[in-house]
Amino acid sequence: MTESQDRPGLAWHKSFYSGSGGGNCVEVARGLCQMNLRDSKNPEHGFLSFAGAEWDAFLASVKATGSSGP
Repeated sequence: MTESQDRPGLAWHKSFYSGSGGGNCVEVARGLCQMNLRDSKNPEHGFLSFAGAEWDAFLASVKATGSSGP
């Protein structure tokens, strides 16, 4: 996992479940060899990049623990 500043050309997407009110949401963007994740309320703070296996482990952890936060 790496932390990066914004890169041009990434198309950021938010879940349909997040609604139009903003809330506590994340956005994802697919890179060439990684998935990128950022806070939708603070996109200027950069984003995290996950390689394929790291992304799979991250999703498995979220699914196992729920998405209600810490």
